[in-house]
Amino acid sequence: MGTVRADDGVRLWAARAGDGGTGGAPVVLCHGGPGIWDTLADVAALLPGREVIRWDQRGCGRSQRSGPYGIARSVADLDAVRAHFGFDRTALLGHSWGAQLALRYALAHPGRVSRLVYVSGTGIDDESTWRPPYHAAFGRRLGEHRARWEELRERGDSRTEAEDRELAVLQWSADFTGPDPDRALAHAEAMATPWLGVDHTCNRTINAEVSRSLATDELRQRCAALDVPVLIVDGEQDIRPRRAVDSLAAALPDVTRTTLRGAGHLPWTEAPRAFSAALTAFLT
Repeated sequence: MGTVRADDGVRLWAARAGDGGTGGAPVVLCHGGPGIWDTLADVAALLPGREVIRWDQRGCGRSQRSGPYGIARSVADLDAVRAHFGFDRTALLGHSWGAQLALRYALAHPGRVSRLVYVSGTGIDDESTWRPPYHAAFGRRLGEHRARWEELRERGDSRTEAEDRELAVLQWSADFTGPDPDRALAHAEAMATPWLGVDHTCNRTINAEVSRSLATDELRQRCAALDVPVLIVDGEQDIRPRRAVDSLAAALPDVTRTTLRGAGHLPWTEAPRAFSAALTAFLT
């Protein structure tokens, strides 16, 4: 574990694992959020013999709580991580918002990316194409916990740290599938342990910019020109409709798509063998 200095001096936490014994390109993991911390240790464990870098984005977890926040700033920070570890080229794996970040990095620096794994992202169309059914499914998945989630959410910035954690656990529990709500809550509790806090300013700022940047001809054209192999991995039961990713899959010239049965938004948790097999085949 160590510290990466971004080009503006902000300190970013990063951890390196593996010795590159397989001879394949290193992999840099980009966590979701925005505004939370790296939750991809289990993904790194599914890549034995490969050099893997995990890091907390600025404002998140163990990294310095300092802006500015934005897509270009996040891309520059990711490039600082790549350069810090001495990689000329690296494979990227991004989850949720991190999938969007990894994509934007590949569009900005295609020569520095060997392969891109896009996990549980939401494509490049306007968010209105998938958010209404997502919100409906989210409410159903919360079930009896919905009233408590709404109560905590309405408190806004007046929430205590303990309440912020409780809100996150309830919200994250909807990202897991299966008939047992207690098991979903247990998965979400594991994500929130240790609790490193949410940077809500980071979350709001980046999400707003992403929303404004989607569904443009320029973005589609840049994706169509991307000369990097891409693997799109979806959990079949992710409450974000998987058709949202069709726009990206249609735009990319070199894309493979894998949908994992019995898995939600974090497919490596509920379908680890299938997720590992898909990664191994693509990265090898």
